[in-house]
Amino acid sequence: MSNAAPNDPVPPISDDLATINDAIEPGKRLIRLPQDTGLSISERIANQITRLTWRTPLHALRLKGRFPLKLLGVPKDPVPGDAVAGRAIRSGYFLHRGIRLPLNQLNFAHLGVPSSFGGYLHSFAWLRDLGTVSTRAEAAPIAEAVVRQWLAVHGETVSEPAWSPENSAWRILFWASHAPLILSSSDLVYRSAVLNHLARAARHLDRIADKGRPGTGQMIAWAGVVAASLLLPRGEPRQIFGEAGLRRILATSFYADGGNIARSPQDQLHAIMALAMLGQIYDMRRMELPAFIKEVLARAVPALLGLVHSDGSMGNWQGSGATSADRIGAIVAASGIRTRPLKQARDWGYQRLVANKLVLIADAAPPPVSRVIEAGCASTLAFELSDGDERLIVNCGGAGLAGATIPTGLAQGLRTTAAHSTLTLEDSNSTAILPNGALGKGVTEVELDRRETPQGSRLEMSHDGYVRRHGLIHRRLLILAPNARELRGEDMLIPAPNSRHRGEKAYTLRFHLGAQVTANLTSDKLGALLRLGNGTLWQFRASEGSLLLDDSLWVDGDGRPHPTQQLVISGASPAGGASIGWIFKHIG
Repeated sequence: MSNAAPNDPVPPISDDLATINDAIEPGKRLIRLPQDTGLSISERIANQITRLTWRTPLHALRLKGRFPLKLLGVPKDPVPGDAVAGRAIRSGYFLHRGIRLPLNQLNFAHLGVPSSFGGYLHSFAWLRDLGTVSTRAEAAPIAEAVVRQWLAVHGETVSEPAWSPENSAWRILFWASHAPLILSSSDLVYRSAVLNHLARAARHLDRIADKGRPGTGQMIAWAGVVAASLLLPRGEPRQIFGEAGLRRILATSFYADGGNIARSPQDQLHAIMALAMLGQIYDMRRMELPAFIKEVLARAVPALLGLVHSDGSMGNWQGSGATSADRIGAIVAASGIRTRPLKQARDWGYQRLVANKLVLIADAAPPPVSRVIEAGCASTLAFELSDGDERLIVNCGGAGLAGATIPTGLAQGLRTTAAHSTLTLEDSNSTAILPNGALGKGVTEVELDRRETPQGSRLEMSHDGYVRRHGLIHRRLLILAPNARELRGEDMLIPAPNSRHRGEKAYTLRFHLGAQVTANLTSDKLGALLRLGNGTLWQFRASEGSLLLDDSLWVDGDGRPHPTQQLVISGASPAGGASIGWIFKHIG
């Protein structure tokens, strides 16, 4: 069977790689290790002490060294910026996820914006946006003025979040790629301050790259170390040190199938983008990109594409929003990797079923561990379904995109099991979300069996997230017909062996509908007629429970929620368990 539908966004280049991607191996069991539930108290204390030392004279002494007189070159930024955000900067204000910050009110000592907005400013990712819509003559005065303000507050004073490992690394990458915008000044004192900060940031990263967020955060920090080694004079020793650190962290930040350990599509995009930008620096120096980086990109890009629907845009998983097809295409193009979507990411935990233009993506793994992601979701066994360019079934998404339109309280709600297209038991999450935001007890093991048959793609999954509290295993069966006209499903609640829990348990089965879907319930309250935005008709039927139509929302890639609806089946499972069959059928 071909690994890509005709509408899949990126054509194949290697038959061997396509064969690997097509391999479907049934019977995989995924286990969430107990020791990975979060940072220990000793680790948290050690990290806090490390950050306190940043303000000491000793750390300041460590950052001193020779002032570089110039960069060894200016690499190309391989990814275009956001034109809307760029035009906003030209008009006099920063715009990030619906929040505006006028340039004349910019105060780097007290920004007063959400942490994601702060990262956008401290990393100088906005230089890309500004450069996309402006000439050098138009953008340089704006960029230089902001850099001067930032240096006045943070150039010599090491503190978070300005000097966090990720922000420091991104700043090196963005300052280098957009050096013409910030180093065009004839003011030698200012130019010296910019170059001196790059050298200080590099020395800072030399010591703290491993102290950042495990996984993608540390990977980006080490990419910054390597970038600095190639951009600044006398960087050969740092290059050896940095490449060794980057090789080590890449080995622990990605699963063998290419997915990142945070199970986050947004982290996957950031990782690929950082490595692509690093690749441009190697190219600028006329050096060969190390084989270990090429190998990671060759695995990471197919894994990313495995979460892409037929329209080329992303599904909503682990806090990410539905990233646009243009952005995904730009980052994939920047990587230089041309391949098909990965169909079965068993370690990363996502399953992709394709029948013609019908694409189903399912979460078949425990949630990520707390230490590697801040917006992890209790989404085990949820799925999304698209019909060509139309989303039929979605997850709400956007838990990691808090801003003006997604307040903190709503972001927490978007992490819950109920915000995903799956089953909840007794109105509880399959994995607990603790008051401090960490993921608690719940799913530790997922069983997976996938088979490709003449009758279609068959995916059977189960998780143990409700066993400890309610004594029931949730098992989900999905069968996608090869003619792309039918998805059959069954959700089962099965008594766990040796469980002492007895009695009736209330369940709720949710199917969140795409933003362009309109639904009408049938008179018997067991079915619904679904009309997609392009006029296509689908029918839904359930075998058990009570069906109703309720409000929902869907978050796009810019962090904007859109009102939509959800099909909700409610009922009660007796002590012996329950089975709820359902079907989505294309009827016109």
